[in-house]
Amino acid sequence: MYPSNFDYQRAASVADAIQKGSGDGAKFLAGGHSLLPALKLRLNEPESLVDIGRLDALKGISVSGNSVKIGALSTHAQIASSADVKKHAPALASACGQVGDPAVRNRGTLGGNLAHADPASDPPTVVLALGGKLHLQGSGGNRVVAAEDFFLDLFTTDLHPGELITAVEIPSVGQAKSAYAKMAHPASRYAVVGVCVLLEISGGKCSKARVAVGGATPKATLSTAAANALVGSSLNDTALNAAANALSGDLSDVMGDVYAPEDYRRAMAGVYLKRAVRAAMG
Repeated sequence: MYPSNFDYQRAASVADAIQKGSGDGAKFLAGGHSLLPALKLRLNEPESLVDIGRLDALKGISVSGNSVKIGALSTHAQIASSADVKKHAPALASACGQVGDPAVRNRGTLGGNLAHADPASDPPTVVLALGGKLHLQGSGGNRVVAAEDFFLDLFTTDLHPGELITAVEIPSVGQAKSAYAKMAHPASRYAVVGVCVLLEISGGKCSKARVAVGGATPKATLSTAAANALVGSSLNDTALNAAANALSGDLSDVMGDVYAPEDYRRAMAGVYLKRAVRAAMG
């Protein structure tokens, strides 16, 4: 199919992008790998596209204090190969390396991916599990939103009209263990189910945990029940089975389709939780 008619504008700066994107019916265009297919299917019919893909102010990866800051226009390939991301947020480097195919990874951007909020995409689940924060800028100024408050529903975020993501800040995992494991759809490479864990270990036992799941529900979701089942355990098979059962029971509004029905996704969430924990523990 063909997209509906729209105006095209290229932003010269972040401020210019916000000014051009503040009108009704405007959408920001970064890598375009999420937006353009939606335009062709007419699932999205903006009146204008504001191209921000050449704004250097939204690019780059840096470490400051105990966090790594990733510009919104950093591509998945750049994040996957970044030594700083591999050191401070290894699960995100791993997840970005599993996004789509090389063409998508070299053009698709982290900011665009998170703004699109596809539940089957990999980065939202990992950013949520790692306690990431999103830096947003719009006509009303700058604000910082925690990932758990940013993803609201299916393809729905806390972005205000005319507001864009400028950077994503991830706290360094330090000595904690983290990993992302997903069941990839064989055609699209999207996550049928994806699970990311962040584990703190003390005295041979898990002292703190965060568990996030994507693909199975309309938005990336934290599971407190699964995390609680891991805390205090030595992460043996008994503990992993209990956590997997807790995760499966904790999920609500599980999605299903002809490839993976609801019950199958729910069961696979527990399986991939175990795989993520085992990968994190090496």
